[in-house]
Amino acid sequence: MWKNEAFDEIIELILSHHLGRAINKLENFLLAGKNFQSEREQLASISSDYKLMAEYWSKGFDDPERQQVHERLLRRLYVLTMNVSIHDRIRNTAYLQAIYTQARLSRQDWTMASLRADLEDFVSEVAMLELEPEHLRKQKRELVYERHQRLMNSLFEYICTSRLWKDTLAQAFEDILLSPTIDPFDQQLIVSAITISAMNGFGFNKFQLLTRIYEKTTDEQLRQRALVGWVFCADAQRENVYPEMRSIVTRLCKDERCREELSELQMQLFYCKQADNDTQTIKNEIMPNLMEANHIKITRSGIVEQDEEQMEDILHPDAAEEKMERMEASMHKMANMQKEGSDIYYAGFSQMKRFPFFSQLSNWFVPFYSQHPGISTIWNNARGQKFLRIIMQYGAFCDSDKYSFVLAFEQVLNHLPAKMLDMIEKGEASPMPVGGEVSLEDQQKPAFMRRLYLQNLYRFFRLFPQRSEFVNPFEDIKRYIFFSNTLFHGTDLENEMLHVASFFMKRRQAKETLAVLDNMSEQQHTTQYCLMMGHLLANMHADPLRSPIDYYRKALQQEPDNVKAWRGYARSMFEEKQYRLALDSYNKVLACSPDDRAVQLNVAICHVSLKQYEEALKQLYKLNYLFPDDDDVNRVLAWALTLAGKYEQATKLYNRLLTLEHPQATDLLNYGYCLWFMGDVVSAVSMMRQFLSDQQNEKFSVEHELMVTEHDLIREHGISEVEILLMVDYLTQ
Repeated sequence: MWKNEAFDEIIELILSHHLGRAINKLENFLLAGKNFQSEREQLASISSDYKLMAEYWSKGFDDPERQQVHERLLRRLYVLTMNVSIHDRIRNTAYLQAIYTQARLSRQDWTMASLRADLEDFVSEVAMLELEPEHLRKQKRELVYERHQRLMNSLFEYICTSRLWKDTLAQAFEDILLSPTIDPFDQQLIVSAITISAMNGFGFNKFQLLTRIYEKTTDEQLRQRALVGWVFCADAQRENVYPEMRSIVTRLCKDERCREELSELQMQLFYCKQADNDTQTIKNEIMPNLMEANHIKITRSGIVEQDEEQMEDILHPDAAEEKMERMEASMHKMANMQKEGSDIYYAGFSQMKRFPFFSQLSNWFVPFYSQHPGISTIWNNARGQKFLRIIMQYGAFCDSDKYSFVLAFEQVLNHLPAKMLDMIEKGEASPMPVGGEVSLEDQQKPAFMRRLYLQNLYRFFRLFPQRSEFVNPFEDIKRYIFFSNTLFHGTDLENEMLHVASFFMKRRQAKETLAVLDNMSEQQHTTQYCLMMGHLLANMHADPLRSPIDYYRKALQQEPDNVKAWRGYARSMFEEKQYRLALDSYNKVLACSPDDRAVQLNVAICHVSLKQYEEALKQLYKLNYLFPDDDDVNRVLAWALTLAGKYEQATKLYNRLLTLEHPQATDLLNYGYCLWFMGDVVSAVSMMRQFLSDQQNEKFSVEHELMVTEHDLIREHGISEVEILLMVDYLTQ
């Protein structure tokens, strides 16, 4: 993607309110370039006003309007800088230059009055087609839609390459987007174009327009596109120039429905990002079972066996039944993935984006309609129309995939058994999309509409050949994890942040979880928040510079009897080698949960770490009696016996542990210590060498282990310094 560091520096100066320096930087850039006469004149006006303000200030004049004047100058300079930046990006990018030129050559009159007239005329023409004789209607319809499609493609490219909009232009587009006389599909496409444009160059009026459409429209499809648009465009840094952005976001978040939709959107974005992982799951775990049972016919009425392979079914009836069960399980798994929000069709349809249809930018975003000139011939003339219409009606395909499916329809038909196609055409059976049908009622739900629109966007930013020329919201964590956007800090959306953070934490997304939690205000730092932060830092290592202890301690200040907080605090103290505090904390947990085996074991481990071997053994003997087959208990008991000098008892346990199907490497090492301490050097060396041969951790150092980590413990068991050095030499040869 085009990038000019000069503009980044100027914008940074503007955002930090260094107006004079920003003016000088932009002036130098414009002087070095060509075809910037108009921009130089605008900058000269801004510079003159700035110098006048500075001169009045330097002479000691008190100007009550100085702050407002400074803010207006900042905005004027920001708009000018962004317009020059957009111009420079288009000029230096072949693809953007091509669509910029094409859009403006295809239509001379881009005034809003003319554009609106053409958009309204299209609606009228479509309505009037019904009055035409049947033999003329088809031909005229094709001409009307063909002409309109060219207009909308040009309009999409025109908006995507447009500069920042003035208030009047934004208002004119708002009137178009809310007008009942404009086709809803056109309105949806325009909103997508505004979104792409605003993401590539933030303009406050485009952002505000998207929020107004979200609030005012009665068209749910349009509303959901506007929601995604303003969320992706909400650049928190621009608040320094447009502080009213915060008031807009704050107002929106007061609405319960908005907060609910924002929460759903954040989680849906995660599912979009998981498309590649879901693809592997489908490829490795689901499709093999479906392919294995490809002699099965799936109808809306259920799964029906065909006549093929009857002999195999007779000879091996159990095998056929098992195949059926595996296939049904795979179908259910895929259906559940889809219900949860997974993009189960991405892998299959990503291979169908090479049709010339997708060379046009707007076609990646246009809502699906059968009269689109790119597919109307196939839709109206192809055999198997009933199959096509049912799949399109009930499949959970985004618009982009629907176009792909229609374009590839002939190939799909050729792979369908003739008997099956005949049954479908006669109404004896109905095709069911992989993953199951989606009822018409569910398709009208806002969350479903939004999910499919996000899939449109995801396919564009992953598959469009010139995608690198556009800001990709799925790769920019500030846009993708918008719950971390500081514009939402302090708003009512914070009431949803713990829920969303929990969603990410359950899926082990440490970076995303931390980003959301860090955007929460101090008053939202509840016990639950502290527990999540503690767990995140202790178990997911989200931030090595922060300690989980601080958060567990804060949780205990709020709820002194919170068992989860004591448990987390105990573990964190143990990790910090604060064994006494860890023991006290575990005992508090044990007082509330006396039968908790894990806590009892942790208490024993704390006693071992404190060299309180008799106390440890009492606890461990009890656990061993109650749970004789618990390998973890036996493992800790063996080590405690070793440290307590009860080597023969420890040896019996180690011999048992090493006969397990998958013995732990640490058992080999600890057994080696046990043998060494009891004087069997030969066996100790053999055991430790076996440990090293099984060791997968390349960072493990024998010398550091024996000379630093366990040096004092080894010396306490009668091993001399020379013997330690000899062991190091033997093991490192």
